[in-house]
Amino acid sequence: MHPADAMRADRNHSAQGSGGGPVAARSRDEAALHGRVVAHTRALLAQGGHWLGISPPEAQIRFDLRGRAAGQARFSPRGPWVVRYNPVLLGANAEDFLAATVPHEVAHLVAYARHGARIRPHGPQWRAIMQFFGVAPERCHRYDLSGVRGRALQEFDYHCNCRGHRLSSIRHNRVLAGGSYICRRCATALRPGLHPGGGGHLRPDEEVLSANERK
Repeated sequence: MHPADAMRADRNHSAQGSGGGPVAARSRDEAALHGRVVAHTRALLAQGGHWLGISPPEAQIRFDLRGRAAGQARFSPRGPWVVRYNPVLLGANAEDFLAATVPHEVAHLVAYARHGARIRPHGPQWRAIMQFFGVAPERCHRYDLSGVRGRALQEFDYHCNCRGHRLSSIRHNRVLAGGSYICRRCATALRPGLHPGGGGHLRPDEEVLSANERK
């Protein structure tokens, strides 16, 4: 065997003997971290359900969220419940992600299972569950996003009978396609334009309910 071939063979043998090298090690670390998140999500879901005397449906747990959001809870009376986590932010903030982001998303599921869709996403019901979990009820994470690419959504002015709202371009396009949204406070449909009385703008995820969710 040529000396160069022997050196290459030695390097290959060494890499295989150490478990596949750094790439394989990162893959194992990532899988282990995802396993911790899955276990913690399920444990908190069970704890929150036991505390409130309910049995929340088992949620699908995915690591496919991109952009600036750390997590997302999705629930539907007719479809599967899903928790999506951002693998990039998880990898860069593992311990804080487990301590804060996972309870944040699970609290949404537990609150919805107990109180239904009419509650505010970060209202008192959600905050009470966060406090039961022993976590500060903060709406937004504080992770470094300097290396994360995100897409800014345009917002459009709408109003109901009691105040002004701003809908994201996604919701605005749904309205143009025939959908509608209702104010959680006065239960009237949102209409395009500023409120005649100059009511302040509110974030859509806080005070707007899809007409379909109301049924």
